Amino acid sequence: MRVELSRFVAPEIIEDHRSAPVNALGYLRVMFEVDDIDDTIARLEKHGTRLVSTEVVQYEDVYRLCYVRGPEDILVGLAQSLR
Repeated sequence: MRVELSRFVAPEIIEDHRSAPVNALGYLRVMFEVDDIDDTIARLEKHGTRLVSTEVVQYEDVYRLCYVRGPEDILVGLAQSLR
């Protein structure tokens, strides 16, 4: 699997999405499934990544989920399957 992240240097920025909420319209985020969400967060925090909210939430008995802000405040979702 490959993911390409890019950044525009021109034209001038019209609107800054970096402070947009996680449910804002548009392609503002990417989500990855991880094996161990707690370990992944701990490793990412060493590189300056921070949780968007203060906790990882659980969706029914299916996933543990969270959003983090990465480089240039890119919004990244992390999901750990519980099945």
